[in-house]
Amino acid sequence: MGMRVVIAAGGTAGHVVPALCVADALRERGSEVVFVGGERAEAELVPAAGYELRTIRVRGLSRTNRLAAAGAAALAARAVTRATRILREVRPAVVLGGGGYVAGPVGLAAVGLRIPLVLTEADSHLGLANRALAPFARRICLAFSLEGRSGGRYRVTGRPVPAPCTDRVGARARWGIGEDEDCVLVFGGSLGAKSINEAAVSGLAEAPFVVLHISGARDHGALRPRPHGPRYHLISYLPIDRFREALAASDLVVARAGGSIFEIASHGRPAILVPYPGATADHQALNARWMADGGAAVVVPDSELDGPRLAREVAGLLGDRPRLAAMARASASLARLDASRDVAEEVLAAAGCTP
Repeated sequence: MGMRVVIAAGGTAGHVVPALCVADALRERGSEVVFVGGERAEAELVPAAGYELRTIRVRGLSRTNRLAAAGAAALAARAVTRATRILREVRPAVVLGGGGYVAGPVGLAAVGLRIPLVLTEADSHLGLANRALAPFARRICLAFSLEGRSGGRYRVTGRPVPAPCTDRVGARARWGIGEDEDCVLVFGGSLGAKSINEAAVSGLAEAPFVVLHISGARDHGALRPRPHGPRYHLISYLPIDRFREALAASDLVVARAGGSIFEIASHGRPAILVPYPGATADHQALNARWMADGGAAVVVPDSELDGPRLAREVAGLLGDRPRLAAMARASASLARLDASRDVAEEVLAAAGCTP
């Protein structure tokens, strides 16, 4: 049996999927990985990937409701106790904080037990838990270069994402997309994005190109009765492999600007990004600016997005093939395809192992 590693990650697929990518890289190097999470996306994704999941109860800290914040703080305190018991049982050589609400209590438990701690940050700012834990971590792996967070314990690795689908011809065939047809992929994250969903069905429903619109389960029922043409495919949810195929099949992506921008870049796709305005510290606007400054994206503020605006932006890019090709090359140049391996190496190094 190899070295044991505990990964604390949970909440949305945006936290869980990168953690699973690192887990796979660690398993390839002979490590045994146990996850600690809650009851959201990780409850399905982690066991499906073949990893053990230990659970704790924790929720986000409200910034507007004092009573809810107090309840969350009390739950977090109990979660630290539960996490401490789990770590004593599992006896890992190192703990990786992969993001989400669970990473804070598990990280604190690791610090209390003097277990080496490595953190990952997927956004363009350090989250609350990572800011609190950073002084105790052996290494903090960043998706982006952050001002004041360089050298020493910080390393820019990029965000771990699944390996890209490289069979574009096969992917397009599986979606029934002709060789000469344009394809636009629209998505808003695992939960969906209402403003993007509304703009897409309003502005692209009768488009003369293929639209793959992943709405998320929350809005799918309301969107399904809306009229749309035969080239418009409205999909509630796609598993990871099918989502990678959709990226490979597409010529242009319309999306939020969360961690999925690294998946867009890994497939070398140009993008129209609509940052979520309620993101903590407005980090999605920073994420989108990073991709736009690299020449890979056009940014549309959420407040300015509607059907006609989206239709104009899409038509403008699809109608300018040299620009679209240049954006695709720029997107591919931003990809960090070795991020999973690099984070895994830092985890092993923190445990005193040679990667």
